Amino acid sequence: MTGYRNCQLKRSDASRGFTLIEVMIVVVIVGVLLAIAVPGYQSSMEKGRRSDAKSALLDVANRQEQFMLDRGTYTLDMTQLGLDADPYISEDEHYSVDAAVCDGGAITRCFALTATPRSSSPQSH
Repeated sequence: MTGYRNCQLKRSDASRGFTLIEVMIVVVIVGVLLAIAVPGYQSSMEKGRRSDAKSALLDVANRQEQFMLDRGTYTLDMTQLGLDADPYISEDEHYSVDAAVCDGGAITRCFALTATPRSSSPQSH
C-alpha cells in the first residue's frame, strides 16, 4: 500500500489580496476607458436633445400652416397657435422656439423658426 500525503500549497499572509501595483493598473485602465467613453456618451446625449428641437420645430411649423389655412396669414405670437408661451418651450425644456419674419418679407408670405438652447439646459454648454 502506498502512503497518501496531503500536499497543499499554503499561502503566506503576504500573498493575500491585491498589490498596490495591481490596483494602480486597474485604476489606469478604468481611467483610459472613461476618457474614451465619456465624450462619445456626451455626443450621443446632445444628439438626443437635438431631437427635442426638431420635434418642437415641426410642431410649431404644422401649427403655423394650420393658422395660415384658417386666417390667411402666419403669426409671430406662439400663443395664437395654441401654445402655452411665447417663445414656445420645447417638451423636454431644452430649447425655446420663436418665429420671425423671413427675408424681410411680410408675415403673410413666410415665417422663420429658430430653436435656441435654453441657458438652463445642458445643451447650451
